[in-house]
Amino acid sequence: MDFRDVVTSRRMTRHFRAEPVDREVLLRLVDLASRSPSAGKTQGWSLLVLEGGDATAFWDLSLPHEKRATFAWPSLLSAPMIALSFADPDAYVQRYAESDKVHTGLGVGVDAWQTPYWTVDGSFATMTFLLAAHDAGLGALFFAVFSAVDRIRSEFGVPEHLQLLGAIALGHPEAHVNESVRRAGRSSRRPRRTPGEVVHFGRWSAS
Repeated sequence: MDFRDVVTSRRMTRHFRAEPVDREVLLRLVDLASRSPSAGKTQGWSLLVLEGGDATAFWDLSLPHEKRATFAWPSLLSAPMIALSFADPDAYVQRYAESDKVHTGLGVGVDAWQTPYWTVDGSFATMTFLLAAHDAGLGALFFAVFSAVDRIRSEFGVPEHLQLLGAIALGHPEAHVNESVRRAGRSSRRPRRTPGEVVHFGRWSAS
């Protein structure tokens, strides 16, 4: 696909086959995502990839069995990989304390940053990962992790200072889904803003 096709045809995937994803494919996606912009080339983005029993443990913590009867997308749980996306604030503080960046004053601590560029850069990389997955013929879903975050950190040994951006379900999309369970997220019905609504030339004007 050319770039326009990748961008315009990408959708969040909520129905997966249990077929595993080759780790070499995953590493190629990560290599592409790691080429996203990074302030000071800090590269403070990381993925914790969960497969097999680890993926099952993630779902047991974040979506307990008693909640699954009413869960709208049960085949989401068939995704063979769950990648937790993290940004490292400390890496940016340390990078900007180095001699070529110390003049910025950003090396004194996270509170010196008006914009948390670890979040920005981690989000760049996560979005590139989603596009690369689609280009490779895989399905992916980025979703927030709201439940049992501390227990998930403890279960998988995640350092406390890392910022959890969200989770990515990755796998082969299930093409044959019963129409009774196939439905888009409610947000998909919202109209897309036009470029004219997004762009402000010269000075801010009411949209």
